[in-house]
Amino acid sequence: MTGVLTGFAVIACVIGTGYVLGRHGLLGANGPEVLTKLAFHVATPALLFETMARADLTALTSGPLLITALSTFAVAGVYLGVAALRHWPPGESTVGAMCAGYVNAGNLGIPVAAYVLGDATLMAPIILFQQLVISPVALTALDVFSERSGQRGGVVRRLTTPFRNPVVVGSLTGVAVAATGLTLPGPVLEPFQLVGAVSVPAVLLAFGMSLRGSAVLSREHERLPIVLAVVCKAVGQPLVAWAIGAGAFGLTGRALFAVVVTSALPSAQNLFTYASRYGLGTRLARESILLSTLAAAPVLVLVAALLG
Repeated sequence: MTGVLTGFAVIACVIGTGYVLGRHGLLGANGPEVLTKLAFHVATPALLFETMARADLTALTSGPLLITALSTFAVAGVYLGVAALRHWPPGESTVGAMCAGYVNAGNLGIPVAAYVLGDATLMAPIILFQQLVISPVALTALDVFSERSGQRGGVVRRLTTPFRNPVVVGSLTGVAVAATGLTLPGPVLEPFQLVGAVSVPAVLLAFGMSLRGSAVLSREHERLPIVLAVVCKAVGQPLVAWAIGAGAFGLTGRALFAVVVTSALPSAQNLFTYASRYGLGTRLARESILLSTLAAAPVLVLVAALLG
């Protein structure tokens, strides 16, 4: 379980650094907002373009990815169903649904896959799926709901929403390059690699700074959405993945272990960036990410004990 412990330790150190920065005000009152905007508008699009441009798109047809996709849709559907019954705001519900099923396949998933599963490339199909399917749909919804909250936008603006989002544009542009089979020269990709390297630390630092002065589950009316998102992510998604993998696909052994481990990863930190960008469900995203990350360690250890 070295990979699990290493991945969590690295994330904890960077988030802790962000907390110290926020506590002492070293980046000013607007520090988290600046880091979030930098990650959303510049660093993350650069990272996704560089990653997708070199991606193997045939990974999107793999069987394990289908299981992960079905488990994602299942837990997100449960969350949205409860949200609709309880009349929760649609913007916050979108953020909660993402927290329920959008796994941390990058900065935590890759080391876990490398050290626990023995193959870091297992994360590539999941990253592609989340960036090409989940992110465009969810970010478009957040853009629309933020407009309903006070901004005005016509039909053309709403139809073109996905193509004005820098995260989606970065992903789709990279995929277009990969689809052509074109290999970009090093000097072209290096600026994207350099700027893209800022993405993950910027997100983690902003997340850590946001923890200053915040108490987990302190607001009673916000507890159920947070608890539901965490339960869906930490318990529901790996259980659904196990049921689909073993029952519908007949997986056993290491193959079943791999799909359950990837589904048991916590909510991705970049969801906090998305929520902050649109001003929707920021507290929900922050606390769901924090709690699901804390819960993921024992869950992954249990999965390894049962299936590893």
